[in-house]
Amino acid sequence: MKGIIIQLLTAFLGSLGFSLLFGLRKRHLFAASLGGLLVWGLYLLAEYYVHSIFLANLLASAFAVLYAEILARRLKCPATLFVLPGIVPLVPGGSLYYAMSHAVRRELEDASLYGTATLTKALAIAAGISLVLAVRELHTRR
Repeated sequence: MKGIIIQLLTAFLGSLGFSLLFGLRKRHLFAASLGGLLVWGLYLLAEYYVHSIFLANLLASAFAVLYAEILARRLKCPATLFVLPGIVPLVPGGSLYYAMSHAVRRELEDASLYGTATLTKALAIAAGISLVLAVRELHTRR
């Protein structure tokens, strides 16, 4: 349980850091950072129950877009302000690092495993974003 709390706090702080880097206004900082915490929490739940990294990332990134769209409408600002910090905790930086590290050391089997994990996560994030945006577009065209 302690590990999960640390992960959620880290997701919040990571999203806060990117929000500051993007120059978000003070009034949007908490909402954007909370989005990162919620996205990571949903990812952990989905990974636990679904046992699929792809589906967990897809669900979490789809939630990030939904959260951002709702906040954008309520706060009358672009959804991008909340999508980017919300997705930061999902970015597969660790697996990319290990893929490149193994590739440089010519450990191609391990590099391939980590590379595949990185691509799977990145594809799932893109698919989750695309899915929600496509449904929103279809809904608004009616």
